[in-house]
Amino acid sequence: MASQHKTSAVPTAPSPEQRAQQRQILREGDRRHHIHPFTDHQALAQSGAFIAERASGSTLYGEGDLALLDAMAGLACVNVGYGRPELAQAASAAMRDLAYYHSFQAVTNPHAAALSARIAELAPGSLNRVFFANSGSEANETILKCVRAYWRLKGAPERQHIIARDYAYHGSTMLTTSLNGLPVMHQAFGLPMPGISHIEAPYWYRLGGDLDPEAYGRKAAAALKAKIMELGRDQVAAFIAEPIQVTSGVIMPPSSYWPEISAICKEEGILLIADEVVTGFGRTGHWFAQNHYGFEADFMTLAKGLTSGYMPLAAAVVADPIADLVLDQAAPFSMGSPHRAIPWPVRWPMKIW
Repeated sequence: MASQHKTSAVPTAPSPEQRAQQRQILREGDRRHHIHPFTDHQALAQSGAFIAERASGSTLYGEGDLALLDAMAGLACVNVGYGRPELAQAASAAMRDLAYYHSFQAVTNPHAAALSARIAELAPGSLNRVFFANSGSEANETILKCVRAYWRLKGAPERQHIIARDYAYHGSTMLTTSLNGLPVMHQAFGLPMPGISHIEAPYWYRLGGDLDPEAYGRKAAAALKAKIMELGRDQVAAFIAEPIQVTSGVIMPPSSYWPEISAICKEEGILLIADEVVTGFGRTGHWFAQNHYGFEADFMTLAKGLTSGYMPLAAAVVADPIADLVLDQAAPFSMGSPHRAIPWPVRWPMKIW
């Protein structure tokens, strides 16, 4: 008697017509229900969204198998390229062990513990204490709360004013949106909030005039000291800036700018926050742009390249002298976000595509 074998049907790939129909269903659902960031929704309703379907290396594949070079690396975050199987495998293995647990009230997990130590090992100077969050906006918001806590503990609670720059981008929460030097982001929401000022960006290409880059870098940095004097140093808490202002067109500061800014902050006793959400993890050829420009901040924020966009994760990194004061209290550090167990490999450096 001939043996009988059970066979299972092999799913067939959808035809081009079926794929087109599936895309149309998705596009209609997106049009009706999905609120897109930074999008003209009236135009979106007419044309529908472009559907990005898959990616590999530096290539993004959209509907109809259109292959595009993703020169922006998503939103400047896919530092090691798309489709890295080892990252998916590491995340999968970690999630099977512990998909989620908080780190409140003295709880940790192997991934958060190892990653915080690795970041501290790589970070400039005394930036050794790491607080994890879910986005760059949250990391910057965390830092701004730490700044307030620091000055209150120093007996100067009136020091609350934050100085940012024109063209800046620091996030999309109420406070970080207020820090942005982009009026188009303020108008619809009645922002910026009080207690925030903006100074000239080191935009030599647009603003340098007849000055050479180095002279202009010093001039742009002097705007910080002038603003501190205008506001009163006893009112100013911190200066926040991206080492390179990427969102507004990759504004490269002259090499004279950051050493001068760092010197002004030290001289005036102002805390310095380096927003390295974009510039961190190799974007300048160094681990961090602070290494490239030769300065050390009191705080650093990270996201994007921290996971190469494979999962939401950010970090607020605090220098030891600040952390020692803020954390060395006989009371809980009453701040947190419900981030995951951080199933992320820490085997940097990783080969780039």
